[in-house]
Amino acid sequence: MTRPYFSRERISHFDLFARHSDMAISKLLARLSEPSRPPIDFQDLVARFTLDSGTEFLFGKDICSLDSPLPYPHAPPADKSASFAFAFGRAQEQLTVRSGLSTLWPLFEMFHDRTREDMRVIEAYVKPILREKLDEKKKKGTVAKIDKSEDGGDTLLDHLVQYTDDEKIIQDETINILVAGRDTTAATLTFAVYLLAMHPDVMSKLRAEILAHVGSADYPTPDDFRDMKYLRAVINETLRLFPAVPTNERTAIKSTTFKSGGKTFYVSKGTNASYSVLLMHRRKDLWGPDAEEFDPERWLDERLKKYLTPNPFIFLPFNAGPRICLGQQFAYKLLAPILTTRQYLQGFFFYSESSFFLVRLLQRVESISLAPEAHPEGTLPPEAWMHETGRKSIEKVWPKSHLTIYSNGGMWVRMKEATSNVD
Repeated sequence: MTRPYFSRERISHFDLFARHSDMAISKLLARLSEPSRPPIDFQDLVARFTLDSGTEFLFGKDICSLDSPLPYPHAPPADKSASFAFAFGRAQEQLTVRSGLSTLWPLFEMFHDRTREDMRVIEAYVKPILREKLDEKKKKGTVAKIDKSEDGGDTLLDHLVQYTDDEKIIQDETINILVAGRDTTAATLTFAVYLLAMHPDVMSKLRAEILAHVGSADYPTPDDFRDMKYLRAVINETLRLFPAVPTNERTAIKSTTFKSGGKTFYVSKGTNASYSVLLMHRRKDLWGPDAEEFDPERWLDERLKKYLTPNPFIFLPFNAGPRICLGQQFAYKLLAPILTTRQYLQGFFFYSESSFFLVRLLQRVESISLAPEAHPEGTLPPEAWMHETGRKSIEKVWPKSHLTIYSNGGMWVRMKEATSNVD
């Protein structure tokens, strides 16, 4: 039901990105202007931004999580027990626990559904909007056959109510899309800022490109995104080292065999096969000797043709094939080749939102640094990592994952507001 919605020419959402990104960045700048110059949890900020823009995109009404005060270091968030965002995050964590237990998870919740309280908070927001849309449909009269050439409304919810009156199906579809869109974008923005803080030379080059193409105040357009090759390279390189979905799973639809390491393996129908996208993206035999280094130039120089072009499936931030992101065609038509081949085009909403926010941020901020002292105790990388090889030895935050990757304890940073820009 959702696929037709994402295949249409929907390019009118830049005003949505503009409103929510402006609000998020205004809150960030307000924090930067405080006399004590406290650090900001950027992960918390972009999670709110993507939640607000995502709920408006899906339902036509946003949750207004950006209206709540931003957290300070070593202080609990305000009113978290009544927060949609808090309930949403906690429900996701429980789903991860269930996934780890596989088919046995119902045994651990025989007497108590551990998502019940959080789902009540979520449904208190979703159900009134959903029922309002279904009531509107009844007043207009049910159409026997849906004309799929019609736009079907501005939101995904408008589209879904044309296809079914089943409240549960519509609720599940919209929440699934919200989980996918909100977390992937927030994770990518979080780790993009982390890597820019670690690599000020990349930060300077990216900001120079943004100012050259967009200026210091204008909103970016689809044409701007097509022209900003270094921005695309930075996003791709972030997705390579820190894919939003670091592990995934597929189920064999028929019995088959495959070869690996000189051996032949049999996979029976119905077998679940898990794989690590994160580890694959860092393999030196696939990406070269510098595979664990952050270097956006690899997307622009000879390494692209040497490694990725002949073997495109080494880069799967959001999978490929029949289960690729719903917005693949949408992204291709709007933003041209953000990635290098058509198989990789993933969702207009994700790439547009990520790119838009980064542009607006770097128009207003000229430097970023990490603030490890602001992290809650026990959330920074273990000391033993310093003696490891590869990226572990240089990481300044502790990446973890539930459904998507995140920074343990937040992504606490300090930023310097740009004092002068040249258009």
